[in-house]
Amino acid sequence: MLYHYLNVYFNLGLLSPNAPGAADDAVFRSSLAALTAFVVSLFLGTKLIEKFKEYKVSEDVSKTPSDVIRKLHAGKRGTPTMGGIVILLSVFISTGLWCDLADYSIKVLLFAAIGFGIIGFADDYIKLTDSHASGLKDRTKLFMQLVIGLFLGIALYKHFNGLDVGTQITLPVLKDIVLELGWFYVVLVMLYVAWTSNAVNITDGLDGLAIGCTIMTSLAFCVVAYVVSDWETSRFFGVQYVPGTEELTVFCAALAGSGLGFLWYNGFPAQAFMGDIGSLSVGGVLALVALLTKQEVLLVLIGMVFMVEAMSVFIQIAVFKMSGRRVFRCAPLHHHFQFVGWPETKITVRFWILTAVMSVLGLLVFRI
Repeated sequence: MLYHYLNVYFNLGLLSPNAPGAADDAVFRSSLAALTAFVVSLFLGTKLIEKFKEYKVSEDVSKTPSDVIRKLHAGKRGTPTMGGIVILLSVFISTGLWCDLADYSIKVLLFAAIGFGIIGFADDYIKLTDSHASGLKDRTKLFMQLVIGLFLGIALYKHFNGLDVGTQITLPVLKDIVLELGWFYVVLVMLYVAWTSNAVNITDGLDGLAIGCTIMTSLAFCVVAYVVSDWETSRFFGVQYVPGTEELTVFCAALAGSGLGFLWYNGFPAQAFMGDIGSLSVGGVLALVALLTKQEVLLVLIGMVFMVEAMSVFIQIAVFKMSGRRVFRCAPLHHHFQFVGWPETKITVRFWILTAVMSVLGLLVFRI
């Protein structure tokens, strides 16, 4: 890893303690991680998209039950899918180069990315190979997500208790109110990770929508991770110091850089779709970053677009089962606006704008 090489050079005195290239400089390594992930994502995107086209790894838009959506997305037929492989590989490569892989947070994040990536791959593979199936059954997918969430919950429970950080939840603004959860924290993590993973997956329905929101959310949490990882900085901002989170800043930067590179191909009109292998894993790691920084509630604010998209589906199903009526013309919410008549690009850009605004608002709330 370049991280260790920099440490060697630093110890040999080839880099002065104040040099911007010092291995312990999180901002320096985060910048390099973002650039590395961006370049790798661009390179891999070109190569893999060609291979996906060659082997006809493409999205079948005709499987949607909505005739309107089928007509609106008819032009997307044959677009390569499973582009999330590009995101994962570029994040893994950048993390391997610029993060300390011995760090506990990085190990847990990579486990989550791989675990949810496997679920997403299975879902995408079934869609590609079975002309009558639309992927894993919902119950099967949710069960697999909850199993991974359970392992992560147990791991974080032991980790935080070992650091004497505890398993409490702190509310933004109302920082004097601390909710100690005990063993229920494991259940919270399990549900929280599964919900966020599905929320990003649900949002990934228009070209560039989910990955654009992911980039801004990652950048916001890059700032959050930097603040909570340093005792003096966290004290200055009046937030909880969380030891052992130094590498999260670098990881979030790598995720943002990877997403930006993939957006090059996923922007309208998309040359490749993320697929469940990308959306499920991205949602899982975003949830885990929020958990590791002890800012679980903040993700609900910064990632508001993801949360509202998921809630729109939940509300639509619940109300329809109870009354037989629909709240939205179509769920998730971005399809509702398509039914209303908004162009796809307008919906995407406006959701990006909302995410940018919520990211700024989230950082302000984090500061208060």
